[in-house]
Formats: sequence, structure tokens, C-alpha cells
Amino acid sequence: MGAFDILVALVLGIVEGITEWLPVSSTGHMILVNQFMSFSDEEFQSMFLVVVQLGAIMAVVILFWSKLWPFRFVKRARGESIIKGDVFLLWVKIAIASVPAAIVGFTIDDMIDELFYNAFVVAGALIIYGILFIIVEIWNKGRNPVMKTVADIGFSSAIIIGIFQVLAAVVPGTSRSGATIIGALLLGVARSAAAEFTFYLAIPVMFGASLLKVVKHGLHFDMMGYITLGVGMVVAFVVSLFVIKFLMGYIRKHDFKAFGVYRIILGIAVLLYFFLTGAAVA
Repeated sequence: MGAFDILVALVLGIVEGITEWLPVSSTGHMILVNQFMSFSDEEFQSMFLVVVQLGAIMAVVILFWSKLWPFRFVKRARGESIIKGDVFLLWVKIAIASVPAAIVGFTIDDMIDELFYNAFVVAGALIIYGILFIIVEIWNKGRNPVMKTVADIGFSSAIIIGIFQVLAAVVPGTSRSGATIIGALLLGVARSAAAEFTFYLAIPVMFGASLLKVVKHGLHFDMMGYITLGVGMVVAFVVSLFVIKFLMGYIRKHDFKAFGVYRIILGIAVLLYFFLTGAAVA
């Protein structure tokens, strides 16, 4: 591995940091980027595309630390529990919502990659879910959300949102954040709460996916490989900090229809590129 691999890691880190949190499908963008630049080691690339997500996850942990840390060590009132009950309950909901994706990831992950990881499936998912975003937002217009905060999301709603997350695990190009946000909106969750809960769900799901990839492929590469991976993760982390803040600010005044339109345009672009060039997804 050499200097060009560092450049690839830099670009992919930027793409990961942007597209992991916006409901536009990181897979679709990674496929396009991969057509123009890729790592010299194919096995390293397979591992990198999953493990680089850890950098993006850390942005969520840092930005929402006060809402996610379940222990109280300072300024504890007399007789008050060391565990924050509301935060502990939130983690129970996150765990419940993560179960469907975990089952899929541990059982049929390789089968999914073999059957569905191709440009036409990804493009189709981009377009279909782009249309769904527009339809759901039109249907949702004028409706008052039933669940205005993450705390309002109940256990049954959490598991339903988790089932929507499985759609992204099964069909590349769906977008994990896109699928969960659509599911949450249909249940009557406010946009900001839907996006925030989606961020939280990413923590166990993406940690698990990264661990699974490392177990399967290992970390058997030289020092340059570790440096390359580190560059990608750091870049993904920094970019994610800005993108998450942007999205939370954006949805306070806007809906998700613009992302739906973008997905449709990107899906058509992916189809045209692979149809005209005859290229294949590696």
C-alpha cells in the first residue's frame, strides 16, 4: 500500500462522513467512487468500507454523549440512583430495535452481498426509496407528530423501526438512515426525533458490522494499512460532526423531500453509468 491508498482513504472517509447520516445511501456513493478509485488490495477495501464506519459512529457518541451516557457520578442528589433511568430505558429500546438487523447480519450477510450487491439493485433501491420519501412527506404534511421526542418512542415503535432498518441490511442502496427515518415518520415520530433515534441505532449496528468484518477478514496488513485505515476513520469522524449538526438544523425547517429527489437523480445516474460503460460492481 502506498500514497495513493491514503488519497483513496481520504476521499472515502469524506463520502462516508456525509452519506452515512444523510438518507441518501452510502453504498450507492461508495459504488460510484469505487469505479474511479480503489485500494490496491481488494481484501483491504472490503474491510475498510465497513470498519471506516467506526469513525462516523464516534461523532454520534461525542455529539450526544450527555444523552447516551447512562451513569451519574457527579452532582448526585441524596438517595438518587447512579444510573440515569431514562437513558437506561433508551438503551433498552436501542437494543430491541437492533435485534432484527443483528439476526440478518450474523446469518445471511454473505448471501446478501452475493445476491444483491450490484449496480442495478442499488440504483433501484435509490429510486424506489427516493419516491417513498416524497410520498411519505406528502402524506405527512399537516399531521401533528404523535411522538415528538426520542423519549416518546415506545418499545413497540422501536422494534418496528428496527424492522425497517433490516430493509437497508437486505437491499444495498436503501440507506440505513433512510429506511429507519421512513419507518419512524410513518409511525408518527417527529422528524428531529426520527433522525436522532436513527443516529443512536447506528452505534450497536455499525459496531457489530465492523466487528463481524474484522473477525471474518482479520487485520493482517502492514503499518501503512493501519495508517490508511486510521486516516479514513479520522476523516469520517470529522466530516460526520459537521453533517450531523447540519441535518439536525436542516430538518427543523425543512422536510426530507429534497433527499428523495436527490436519491432519484443519483439512482438514474448509477443506472446510466453502468448501462453505458458496461462496468460491473467489484
